[in-house]
Amino acid sequence: MINHKKYMKKAIKLAKKGIFTTSINPIVGCIIVKNNIIVGKGWHQKRGSEHAEIIALKMAKKLSYQATMYVTLEPCSHYGLTGPCYKKIISSGINNIFIAVKDPNPQVNGKSIKKLKKSGIKVHIGLMKKKSKFINREFFKWIKTGNPWINLKIAMSFDGKIATKSGESKWITSKKSRSEVHILRAQNTAILTTSNTIIQDNPSLNVRFSEMNVIERKSFPIENFIQPIRIIIDSKNRVKQNHKIFKIKSQILLIRLKKDKKIWPKHVKQIIIPKYKNKINLILLFKILGTLNIKNILVESGSLFTSALLSLNMIDELIIYCAPIILGNQSKPIFLLNYIKKLSQSKKIIFRKISKIGKDLRIIINFKKTDKL
Repeated sequence: MINHKKYMKKAIKLAKKGIFTTSINPIVGCIIVKNNIIVGKGWHQKRGSEHAEIIALKMAKKLSYQATMYVTLEPCSHYGLTGPCYKKIISSGINNIFIAVKDPNPQVNGKSIKKLKKSGIKVHIGLMKKKSKFINREFFKWIKTGNPWINLKIAMSFDGKIATKSGESKWITSKKSRSEVHILRAQNTAILTTSNTIIQDNPSLNVRFSEMNVIERKSFPIENFIQPIRIIIDSKNRVKQNHKIFKIKSQILLIRLKKDKKIWPKHVKQIIIPKYKNKINLILLFKILGTLNIKNILVESGSLFTSALLSLNMIDELIIYCAPIILGNQSKPIFLLNYIKKLSQSKKIIFRKISKIGKDLRIIINFKKTDKL
């Protein structure tokens, strides 16, 4: 008996290799099997390059005839930066295909499945659907809602504080945790912060390969990698060109209520957002960022802004690096949610994963609202 699940697991593992370089595209893995032997495999490596299925077919060559394909997402059926994959699959002679999950993109969404069935290929949908959907949860949300997936990264003490009373926060967590943050940044299309953070901490907010550990650095696909867009919410036009973030010439978006008259470098663009109660309308902001092909955003900011996002139910995933220190009740907390008076008003979360990073704990949390994506 063929262990179909085993081959789909391998396809999912392959798909994850594209997590740093596919940009707005989903990550996809593909395995081709003939007589219980893998004859072709591929993953989507970067936006605009060949899709996983085409790479696997090229590897299999004539052995794809009468073979079985396992793919983590429905093959594309439209012309984008590449041609439709389903045509190549049909012409290759594949006679069986296991598709983990349908592509939610309206340009696809079952169209390839119909074409493949019509050609006589036996099509099986739903093998390891939940895991395949999970690895593309950010893509699914963005396609379905138009809004980017929001990841929030926080470094805190054991008692939930992000800085001392005087504002000292460097460094709460260990070097190992800080090294991992560069991997986390690299997985997102954009990194978002506020003018408060820029003025207080003067960060660069880029991915620095030199600060990754040796193993991460060796395996990282630097040749296909593009630095994330850096977004600064600056409603009062407070940031200056002498801040470190502007020295690095990857794209920066300044989110403002009105433009200033300064001449900014070419890599800096001002985006004007209508105000809501004299502040930037965050709901509208994220909708606009979604239209700019920003699939996922890592938020790195202070408690005022993170509390605003939490109050609006806009955080999808919370990544906490918890250090084995206690800072006391005079220090700055993660969230400022003064409106919560009863347990019934509390924010419901799901502990997804807890692991040790050096001396610290990494806690990954999802919110109930995203559980069905």
